[in-house]
Amino acid sequence: MCSARTLPKYSIGIGDRFGRQARAQLEACILAARSGVDIIPVWNKSHREHTILGSKPADTRRAAAQAVELLGWHKPYFVDADHIKFSTVAGYLDSCDFFTIDVADQIGKPLDESAIEAFVKGHSELLGEIQIPGVNERFHVDRDCLQNVANRYLSAVREAGRIYRLIESKKGKANFITELSIDETESPQTGVELLIVLAAVSDEEIPIQTISPKFTGRFNKGVDYSGHLDEFTREFSEAVAVIAFAIQQYGLPANLKLSIHSGSDKFSLYPHMRQVMQKFDAGVHLKTAGTTWLEELLSLAESGGEGLQFVKALYAEAYSHCEELCGPYAAVVDIDPRNLPAPAEVNGWASGQFVAAGRHEPSNPAYNMHFRQLLHVAFKIAANNIARYFAFIDNQRTLIDRNVTTNLFERHIKPLFLR
Repeated sequence: MCSARTLPKYSIGIGDRFGRQARAQLEACILAARSGVDIIPVWNKSHREHTILGSKPADTRRAAAQAVELLGWHKPYFVDADHIKFSTVAGYLDSCDFFTIDVADQIGKPLDESAIEAFVKGHSELLGEIQIPGVNERFHVDRDCLQNVANRYLSAVREAGRIYRLIESKKGKANFITELSIDETESPQTGVELLIVLAAVSDEEIPIQTISPKFTGRFNKGVDYSGHLDEFTREFSEAVAVIAFAIQQYGLPANLKLSIHSGSDKFSLYPHMRQVMQKFDAGVHLKTAGTTWLEELLSLAESGGEGLQFVKALYAEAYSHCEELCGPYAAVVDIDPRNLPAPAEVNGWASGQFVAAGRHEPSNPAYNMHFRQLLHVAFKIAANNIARYFAFIDNQRTLIDRNVTTNLFERHIKPLFLR
């Protein structure tokens, strides 16, 4: 199973809420290339965010193409239809060449018993003891286990196949990258479950090049990982090993790799991920989500004057609409209202206090993860004042460019891909 359009070994998903920072983001990839490692940019924006902002996939494509031309980037780049479903994919077919097919809501949906039985009969190789190179313990799969996992995941994989074939019918097999997303669900997948899912993907003849499983712990927006690092590392290592095994077993694309939907800023995970990647010589696709928007906002605060007043007013409105703003992101934000500073207090802050509270530097005692998360989901407020917001960020272009590039290169690319 192969795909003509190939995603290289290392790639990074970069969110850009308002489509103004593609050039500064691409500068970070250029710095990586100068350091000897190619990190391929994939500009991603979900249907949810397009809907909130009233933007279109063509806007994301246009911003990416302009940055690539301006900076003379001659390596691959992609535009991701992020977390699309059958009901939403049509609007992304013209502008996107990377499709994150999200079927998490199909997990556990019932499927005809005959289909389950046929899958079980067709995969006798999965029964018994399975030794995965790089995994210490053998997998034991009996008939009940195989049937139970098929019951849980086969409907979701079938739906992914339906979406994939729709995309293929419109774009042609060789013209896009396919990712399978099963991460937005309650429970993490075990190594056995991931292997069985990949067997089902092969049956559906979906040439996935990345897969995003669910891992233990919390991946909240814009803040660090919350969970047990040892457990995550074990799961990550096992998933990498399972993918390598499944490529050989089922003829999946040779470049198939994990996609980590990080929600951004999972700094504590990067050393552990890098160690595993080096052990297996494995690639990864890292989705860094929307912290570019936070760099815009914090740059305005850093600039002082009217920019600082604007972000203070934005925070005050976000504070009064906290529940509404967090609603679409309930599964990936943990904000304790008791730890949010009152707008009256924030109004008295100097520029440096606002920046220190919002920038993700955990060693800084002024950093406030609750404050940062609320700012992260408050982009809708800026969208309601879009002309004024754009005027502010255009006026601070040099400062914002520097902060966006520094954030992506120094805090994400360096620790995961270069160190």
